[in-house]
Amino acid sequence: MKLHPPATFVASAAAPDQFPAEATAEVAFLGRSNVGKSSAINALTGRRRLAFSSKTPGRTQTVNFYDLGASAMLVDLPGYGYARVPEDVRAGWERLVASYLFGRRSLVGLVMLIDARRAPTPQDRRLVEWLRPLGVGRLYLLAKADKLPRAARRGALQAARAALAAGNDEVLLFSAVDGSGVDEARERLAHWLRRSGPQAGNKKAPG
Repeated sequence: MKLHPPATFVASAAAPDQFPAEATAEVAFLGRSNVGKSSAINALTGRRRLAFSSKTPGRTQTVNFYDLGASAMLVDLPGYGYARVPEDVRAGWERLVASYLFGRRSLVGLVMLIDARRAPTPQDRRLVEWLRPLGVGRLYLLAKADKLPRAARRGALQAARAALAAGNDEVLLFSAVDGSGVDEARERLAHWLRRSGPQAGNKKAPG
């Protein structure tokens, strides 16, 4: 399964009752504000302007759905971790994202982006633990790897694997600029989407 055209925007949901009906397998993208989720989706689908990001960190508070055709969808979850976001907005993020992640039976895989230039934060690590009960495929992309000297990339990869306790989950250096990790990530997502249809039972409560 290819992850490039025809990829099209489907819907932007600010509340769970605005999510599209579950009919296809879905892979969701999660990461801190401005980590590069939109750029990753554009690179993976081969569409330069499919996904858009706000210029103001923490401003995007919707779940965005993109149709890949062939019974598959990519889902861009709102970014987290921006300090200037008011507490009520942060609480709304938690409710919206939890409603999607723990209530969406069509979710078959989760891609979490982390800035390759920085070690995973305590918030990143807590989120990883929060997501473990989901029982879906997980892929960690170390975004903006092109900004690291080549000699530092291996060390960043090893440190991230250890910090995330990734186990059998794949961790890749990734760059939407120079293409690092793009083909490998496409293969992983295509594998999830080929073998999985909508799944029942993905409704574990967040811990």
